[in-house]
This record gives sequence, structure tokens and C-alpha cells, in this order.
Amino acid sequence: MTTGDALVIFTPSGKRGRFALGTPVLTAARQLGVDLDSVCGGRGICSKCQVAPAFGDFPKHGVTVTEGALSPWNTVEERYDRVRGLPAGRRLGCQAQVLADVVIDVPPESQVHRQVVRKRAEAREITLDPATRLVVVDVAEPDMHEPSGDFERLAAALKAQWGEEGVTAPLPVLAKLQPALRKGNWQVTVALHRGHRDAAARVLDVWPGFHDGGLYGLAIDLGSTTVAAHLTRLDTGEVVASGGVMNPQIRFGEDLMSRVSYAMMNPGGDAEMTAEVRRALDGLALSLATEAGVAPRDVVEAVVVCNPVMHHLLLGIDPVELGQAPFALATSGSLELDARDVGLVSVNPAARAYVLPCIAGHVGADAAAVALSEAPETATDCVLIADVGTNAEILLGRGGRVLACSSPTGPAFEGAQISSGQRAAPGAIERVEIDPVTKDPRFRVIGCDLWSDDPGFAAATASTGVTGICGSGIIEVVAEMRMAGIVDASGLIGSDVQVGSPRMVPQGRTWAYVLHDGRGAGGPLVTVTQGDIRAIQLAKSALYAGARLLMDEMGVDRVDRVVLAGAFGAHISPKHAMVLGMIPDVPLARVMSAGNAAGTGARIALLNRGARAQIEATVGRIEKIETAIEPRFQEHFVAANAIPHAVDGFPELARVVTLPDVAFGAGSGEGRRRRR
Repeated sequence: MTTGDALVIFTPSGKRGRFALGTPVLTAARQLGVDLDSVCGGRGICSKCQVAPAFGDFPKHGVTVTEGALSPWNTVEERYDRVRGLPAGRRLGCQAQVLADVVIDVPPESQVHRQVVRKRAEAREITLDPATRLVVVDVAEPDMHEPSGDFERLAAALKAQWGEEGVTAPLPVLAKLQPALRKGNWQVTVALHRGHRDAAARVLDVWPGFHDGGLYGLAIDLGSTTVAAHLTRLDTGEVVASGGVMNPQIRFGEDLMSRVSYAMMNPGGDAEMTAEVRRALDGLALSLATEAGVAPRDVVEAVVVCNPVMHHLLLGIDPVELGQAPFALATSGSLELDARDVGLVSVNPAARAYVLPCIAGHVGADAAAVALSEAPETATDCVLIADVGTNAEILLGRGGRVLACSSPTGPAFEGAQISSGQRAAPGAIERVEIDPVTKDPRFRVIGCDLWSDDPGFAAATASTGVTGICGSGIIEVVAEMRMAGIVDASGLIGSDVQVGSPRMVPQGRTWAYVLHDGRGAGGPLVTVTQGDIRAIQLAKSALYAGARLLMDEMGVDRVDRVVLAGAFGAHISPKHAMVLGMIPDVPLARVMSAGNAAGTGARIALLNRGARAQIEATVGRIEKIETAIEPRFQEHFVAANAIPHAVDGFPELARVVTLPDVAFGAGSGEGRRRRR
């Protein structure tokens, strides 16, 4: 009989627990509240509970996972694989049993509540000058008296009729040329690509006769957590489909340094992560084309923006140097490549890809895209732009000068490392209000417009339930706890006696706040613990310290305007962000969202060749500040641990919010006695 227990860690949720050896993975998932689907009751029929165990060293989790961490395939899995097929590396969670410490990824298709990737295309006026266009050409017929190849006569026609000299064509185009010319009676439509640095154009595709099906490109924002893309018609700028998927690299580490560490500790780990993200990118491209009814052949371009670690992993470059000073990039300039070189194999075989330049070792092409979208170099006032994710890229612009840095905020803002945290999905709490007198909360969840105290809320959320707290929800609940006097300026949660509410429950030597108790209906107990508060303090302190460092360098004590970029910035409440001290004090009306600014910058570069030259020049002028070697960063970080801040005043915030003067520290013996 097998005895003992093992640590089971689920990604992307980050939930973990110890279980007796022999416990089915599905059972462990259910006990931890992990979002793992199952319809057949664990009989191995539905395949909804597919999981992907990960093997190797995981320093972040403190485990090494061996091949024998799960039980061998059993007859149920073998039968299912024989009849319907299991993808490589997958197991059925209802059949695989835990035999040792293991890290298990729950893929999106196995999740009951699908990830909501909040990166929509923002409306923006863009001057259209795409690198690829359609032209119709009349080509001379072959003549035995003047021998020349069909491509040479096409090139001559392009020069005579369109002024294009010295055009080239890759092999896939040459293979199509002769049939197209003859079918079109010597008239063809050509997809002609000329990058902003190209001396000559290249032919990407050819159709017989007149073809007006349209050409399309992909604007891709490759983040560490999500991969988002907009399929865009090049001649009109219309976004015909947008979508996103979870970055499958999450199972190797939620934050970037964990992935760098995985590459360091596991030979071939970088290649493994490269293959995963390229597969996800190609799958997303194909699904968007299918959704929009666009032939994959008509997708002829892609523009990619990403942080430096993702940049290297996408390109197949080992990111190990980015994990240690001086954080050297293998290349920082923009790149023009064949799309297949970055894994886009389901689009046009001759499609091209453009990767924006990186600003510095920790400030990537995504920050460059934000700069292209928001143009801080043109600001006459002092504007702070923060693209908040697992890493926060921060830009500060005034009077033609732009500073940039990156701050390691970690995944807490996205719901990870939070006891009841989760990714944004239906059922996740995203908005919170707490009555300052009764200390009772009301909240809204993704997928329902009603508040929890509205009639009909229970019926409206019956299909999803209340499952946890996403990033915007954890920001709001911690800020609301501070405004309601449940948390003091140091971040300490008060006891039931100190706060005067039975919602305060003991948790070891600290206290937790009950936001929602769904246990009576078979749901989860959703609490905010002292550990959750500390995780948010660390994340917000890193963000504020980075901003303050740039302000010091610019020689200013205040900013005039704050722009929050990214999916997180689009859903966060400015008031709650300022109560926490995430951002510098400004009038709330001067805090605005730019939405997915990195994605917008990618679309601008996709649709306008001149914008590519513009951002390359701008990046060359941006001043980079490295937070890792700046001693003042640590000073600012420590001061920013207080809520909202230990030193900096927040007079604009004080105009709209009065924070309670409470303290639950060492002198509050009543709370400590009550816990015993």
C-alpha cells in the first residue's frame, strides 16, 4: 500500500496542496478549487479533464518533478488514446494518480470557465500606408525569339507599370507563377511587399487575373500571460477579428524570471518554451482567420510586440543573459523576418513579420509599441504611462524627453499568488464595494452586470457561480478594506473586535476578511488574507517606486497626467489604484485608460510603414533607467509599502477620499487576545 503525500501545484492558477500518494489529479483539483472540467464523472469517457504534467526543475515552486510523478498510463487512457487520441504530453486527470511532487498545467480547453483575454482593438485613426499591397500587372507573353523567364517578364512589367525596380520572389511564389499567368491570360494580381528599409519590393503571392479578395495582417501582442492578436485588413485598416489565448509558457513559470530560471536549470528548456509559444501563435492566427472567413493565404504580414524575455524565446534565442546583470539583449533593433521563422506556418507561405525594437534589457518591444501609440515625446505636460502586467513598463514624457524603466510587479495584479485569486473568467469577482459602517461587501462578477445584493444575482450567476477574485477585483477589495478601516496604513488587517465585524476570521496569527462564503451551495469560501495584502503591497510598491525613480530623473515631484495601458489598466478603477498608492497623486479626472496600447502600437506599425521608421528613431532617443542597479529604487520601494504611501502626500486623493486613521499594530492587544 502506498503511503505518504506529495505536493501538487496547478498552473496557471498557482493553487497548491499536499495529497496522499495515489490521489487522482481530478480529485486534487476539485479539493483545491482548480478549474478542471469533467462531464463523465471520472470514467475516462468525456476527456474534458485533460492535463499536462510538467517535468524538470521548478525553482520558483521549490520542486523537481520526475517522469514518475504520476502513475503510468492505465487501460482507460490507452483505450481513449487508441479510439480518439490524446495529444502528446496529455493525461486524463481522472485516471492519472499523484505519486510524487508534480506541477500540472490545466490547458484552456480543460477549464470550465474559459479565460477572458481582455485585449480588444482600440478605435484609432491611422494613416494607411501598409508595406504590402495588391497590384494588377499585364505581363508579356513568352516569345521564342526573345527568350526570358516568366518571372523576369513579370519583373519588367512591374517596373514599367508600377515603377518597381529589382523585385524579388521567394520559391513558393515562383512555383505558382506559371499557372497563374496562363490562367489569367497573362494578367495577374500580385501581393507586393516593401518594408520601410527595403531597396526593392518582393512578391509575396500571385493570383490569375484581377483579384480583390483583400490582404490581411496580424497585430500581435505577445505577453507573458496572454497572447492577443488583431486580424486586420491592410487596405482599409478594419479589424475583422480579435482574440487571445493564454500563453502556454505559464506552466514553466508565471513570471519572466521563472522562465529564465527554467531555461538555466533545464537543458533545452528554452527550445521547449519557444516551441510552445510558436504553436500558440500559429493556432491563434488560424482561429482568427477561420472566425473572420479569411483564407489563410490572404494573411501576408504580422507585426509582433513583446517584452525582452518573450522576444528572445519567440526568436529561439536563449534568454539566460536577461536573467543577470548587465541584462544584455542578443539584439535590440527591429527585425524583418519571414513569418514562418517565428512559427506562423498556417498563413501565407511567403508572409513577412516585423518585430518592433526593444528599448532595453527589461523594457521591450511592447513598451516601444506603447510609445508609438501614446507618443509621450510629443507631450507638453508631464505624462506618466504605465503598462501594468507581470512586469510593469513605465514611460515618463515631458517636452520631448522620454524616460523608461521596467518594474517587477509580479503576477499578483493578475490574480496569481492570491489565496482566492484567479485569472479573469466568468464568475471571478471584478468589482467590490464595502460599507464603511457595517463592513459588509457587495460585488460584481465577470459575466453578470448585477451586484451581489441585487435581486436576481443568484439566478444570473447560477451557471458560473462565484469562483474567486481576478486582478481588478483584488485591487478594489484591498483599497475598499483600507477605506472601510479594515486594513491600516501599514497593510495590517484588524481583528473582529478591532474592526467590529464577524467577517473577520482568524487565520493562524493573523486575520482574514470574508468577501463571500459560498460553501453552503457547494461553492468556495472567498477571503482576503494578510498574505494577499502583502502580495499586493509588494506589487504596488514596485510600480510606484519605478514611477518615482523616473520622476527623480526628470526632476519633478508631481506628474500632470497618468495613462494606464494594457488589459489590466483598462479595467482598474483610478480611485482604488490611487488609494493603494499604485500611481502618483493626480486629479482622478487626469487618470485615463489607453486600453491595449501595445496592441494599438502593433496595429499602427502594421498599417503604416512610416510608423516603423518613426518608432525606431524614437527608441533611439528614449533614456533607459535600470531599476535593478538604482539604489534609490529600494528607498522608494520601502516607502511605498504603506497604503497609500509613508512619505509622499496625496492631496488630490484627499479631496475625494478620507482614509480612516486606524492602527492594528503591536499596541492593539485586544485583537491579539481575541485570537487565542
